[in-house]
Amino acid sequence: MSFAVDQVSPALRAESAMPSFVTGRMDAHYVTRVAQLLGGEHLHVWSAPAPGALMLASNDYLCISGEAALLDAQARCLVRTRGGMLMSSVFLQEGSAQHRLEAKLAAFMGAEDAVLTQSGWAANVGLLQTIAGPGVPVYLDMMAHASLWEGVQSAQAAALPFLHNDAAHLERQVRKHGPGVIVVDALYSTNGSVAPLAAIARIASDSGSILVVDESHSLGTHGPRGGGLVAQLGLAGQVHFRTASLAKSFAGRAGFITCSSHFKGYFLSASRPAIFSSCLLEHELAWFDAALDFIAAADARRAALAHATRTVRDGLRTLGYNVEGSEQIVALEAGPEPRTLALRKALEKRGVYGAVFCAPATAKNRSLVRLTLNSGMTGAHCARLLEACADMRLEVGMDSWPSTRRLRRLALV
Repeated sequence: MSFAVDQVSPALRAESAMPSFVTGRMDAHYVTRVAQLLGGEHLHVWSAPAPGALMLASNDYLCISGEAALLDAQARCLVRTRGGMLMSSVFLQEGSAQHRLEAKLAAFMGAEDAVLTQSGWAANVGLLQTIAGPGVPVYLDMMAHASLWEGVQSAQAAALPFLHNDAAHLERQVRKHGPGVIVVDALYSTNGSVAPLAAIARIASDSGSILVVDESHSLGTHGPRGGGLVAQLGLAGQVHFRTASLAKSFAGRAGFITCSSHFKGYFLSASRPAIFSSCLLEHELAWFDAALDFIAAADARRAALAHATRTVRDGLRTLGYNVEGSEQIVALEAGPEPRTLALRKALEKRGVYGAVFCAPATAKNRSLVRLTLNSGMTGAHCARLLEACADMRLEVGMDSWPSTRRLRRLALV
C-alpha cells in the first residue's frame, strides 16, 4: 500500500512547526553533533556487512537464537494456541503458564519466587519504584545501567553515585547518608568488569540496606548451570533482589526479578510497568521455557565463551590496547566521538562489526566500540579479530587514545 504525499504532509507540517524546546535539542543532535562534530556521518549507521563478516554486536552470548529445538518449541506453541490472552500480568491467575515459568526460573536461580516483565528496563524501573520513594537514598555504581538510574528518578528517590567498583567509596557514602538501596550490575555492560559483590553484600548487610543486583550480562554465562554470579559466589541469601534482561543469553525479549512470593503480590499491584503493560504471550513463554533447559545444560558453551574471552583479552593487551574488565564484553575506548567513528570504520573495513557506545551510554569523550564475544567463536575467529586490531593500530591512532595514556600512567605507578 502506498500513500500520496498530501496524505502525510499535514503531519510533516505539524512537526516542522514544533516549538524551540524540541527543535533546539534536535538541532544539537543533527547539526552540532552529526554535521559539525562527525562530518555528517552517524556513529550508529553501519556499512553493509560482507558475507562472512565477524559480527560482535549481538548479546546472544551462547548462540542459542538459531537453535532448531528452541525454534521448534516456539513454532509448535504458535500453531497450538492460535493466539493468547492480551492483558496485564496483574490479572493472571495462579497456575497460568507465566506463573509456572516464573516458578521454574526462580528455582533455577535459587529464589523463592519471581516476576517476568516486558523487558529488563521494565524490571529495573518497576522494582525501584516499589522499593524506593521520595528522599530514600539509592546508591548506584557510576556505571550502573541507565534503567536503574531511571528507576530512581521515577521513584523520586535520592540518587547517590559511588565510584565504579569502589566498595570503600560506597561504604563512605552509606556512612554519610544512611541506609537505603544499593544497586549494582553483576557484570557491567560497557566494559565487562565484574562487581565486587561479596564486599558490597557485606556493606549492605552491615548498614541494613537493600541490595539489588542486575544479572543481565551474567545470567546464563556464569555460575552453576548458568545461574549467575550471585549464585556462583553463594550470595543468594544476602541479595534481596536480582534482576535481568532476558534479551542477552536467553535471546528473547523480557525481564525478570527474583523475590519472595509475598513481595510479588505487592509488586504486581504497585509497579506501574507491571500494571500498565501486557503479560508475555504463550509462544514467548514457550521460548524461555525451552531456552532455560538448554542453558542449564550448556556448560560446554560457557567454557567455550570463557576460552574465547581469555584468548581475545590476552591478545589485545599484548597489542597495547587498554581493555578494562575481564569478561566477554570487550571495550575499545577511543575517547572522543570522531575517533570512535574512525575506529568503527577501520574495524568494518576489516570485516569486524561491533556496537558503538557514546553519550548518554558513556561519559562524554569516553565513547567506545564494544565487542561482545560469543561461544561460537573459534580459534580462527579470535585470530582474525586480533589480526584486524593489530593491523589498524596506526590508522586509528591507538597510541594517542586517552585510554592508552591512562594505561601508561598506571604502568608507571
